[in-house]
Amino acid sequence: MIKLETLSTIDNATFLQKSEIADFLFQHLGAYGDPKADIMKCLDYALDQNMHAGGFVVMAKEDEKLVGALIMNKTGMSAYIPENILVYIAVDDQHRGKGIGSKIMGLAIKMANGAIALHVEADNPAKKLYEKLGFTNKYLEMRLTK
Repeated sequence: MIKLETLSTIDNATFLQKSEIADFLFQHLGAYGDPKADIMKCLDYALDQNMHAGGFVVMAKEDEKLVGALIMNKTGMSAYIPENILVYIAVDDQHRGKGIGSKIMGLAIKMANGAIALHVEADNPAKKLYEKLGFTNKYLEMRLTK
């Protein structure tokens, strides 16, 4: 049975908890992932009490084993920029197609105050889930990396 758990700034997450989540995401994001150090920065932004940031983590566990995880960061903005950005979501390869991603996303949508933005590559199969949940593609994202 899948159990959903959450972490936020009030939970005072430990380094080991954050490391477990980062390891999981690094492993299961595959080609759509980032280096573990970047995932840890995202977790720090969402969970550290000393930062002027915020957000939360939603985890799916089966028999205490992590089988899915999501990190949502607050942007500190509203209206012209969505209040939240879904930065990472992944489900264990062995558990895909069982509705775990939908459950994680459903709870995250309920927890988020305000609009949610996310970035997804055009060939990512998760794009269909996001569209099913009501996400639309209004803009083409462009970046200048310096």
